[in-house]
Amino acid sequence: MPKMKTKSAAKKRFKITGTGKVLSAAAGKRHGMIKRTNKFIRNARGTMVLAEPDGKKVIKNFLPNGL
Repeated sequence: MPKMKTKSAAKKRFKITGTGKVLSAAAGKRHGMIKRTNKFIRNARGTMVLAEPDGKKVIKNFLPNGL
């Protein structure tokens, strides 16, 4: 049986905290900032914790060995 590999794209985009939560950058900030409100741009700064069900999917499917 082959080894389970970490997806290269996922290790660039996600980080697992010490308690097992998944950190991710805010969505919607790649382009088109001119049409976004200043409030949206401010609130989408930095990283945020993914919702519990989404975090479990990321770990199971993309980061089986952690980071």
